Amino acid sequence: MSKINTKCALITCSLLLAISVAPSTSAQVLKVTTNPITPSNPIGILPPRPLPIPAPPSPLKPLDNNLYTTYTMSNSYTYLNWMVCGSTEETEGCYDFGSLGPFGRIGAIIEDNEITNYTTGTVTQNFYVVDQAANGGTGVTLYVYQRTDTITNSFDTTTMTLSHTIPLSLTGGTDATTYMAGNNSILLIGTNKSAYALEVQKSDFASRMVGGFSPPSNVSSITTSRYGYITVTFGDNGFYTLDPSGRSSGDGGGGDFMLNTTNGFSTGNSNIVSSATSPNLAARMQVHMKQQPTSQVNP
Repeated sequence: MSKINTKCALITCSLLLAISVAPSTSAQVLKVTTNPITPSNPIGILPPRPLPIPAPPSPLKPLDNNLYTTYTMSNSYTYLNWMVCGSTEETEGCYDFGSLGPFGRIGAIIEDNEITNYTTGTVTQNFYVVDQAANGGTGVTLYVYQRTDTITNSFDTTTMTLSHTIPLSLTGGTDATTYMAGNNSILLIGTNKSAYALEVQKSDFASRMVGGFSPPSNVSSITTSRYGYITVTFGDNGFYTLDPSGRSSGDGGGGDFMLNTTNGFSTGNSNIVSSATSPNLAARMQVHMKQQPTSQVNP
């Protein structure tokens, strides 16, 4: 090859190299980011587990769950004596005592649900006493006390304060037998000297008569179920049942009564009559709708 051809070849190669290296004015500039890119589901890395849902807090235990009260009667059922014993967080033994009275003759006693105030450390409840021989006669009176227990780590101080005195239109006497049951809404009270019982509202102590059979028959028992239904029985002539709100729920002939999980029913201190033959329970079987179903109109 001649020198001229060789020189031309070198010049041509240099021009081609220069053209390939020189940047193009029409090319776009590559953008480089400095932030790392994290894949949404990286291989080999599990997504974070959700935080566990915390369990609901345990309910506070009653302040008086380790305390109990025993009662005695004295002076021919004219005084009710009480004593509080058990244990607190730091001590055990008997903490307080007292007496209620005098009454003509105590006929029935019941206590209400407790209300606990954890801030003040107090437990309050109503306490009901029926005097079946008020003023020594045949009148019947309901006495309502408010019981307050102030509980500390080492002691329980108990007070009973009379809040209401309510005469009841029932016939009593020293030789009467009084019956009483209650639920969250009402008290049902009667005696074996009256042919009806009284439903007493706990909210305002208003009362109404429950009963009435022909021929008349006096109250022989008042019993309740664990759900707050109450039955008043009139010998073997019939019964009335009230629901937990105090409304009439049923009635019928016979000496029906109720049982619950806390108090056993004793035939020794009631006037329940044992029928000579078994009642015809099948004759009372019937079910009806509370509300008539609405008729469906086809379009």
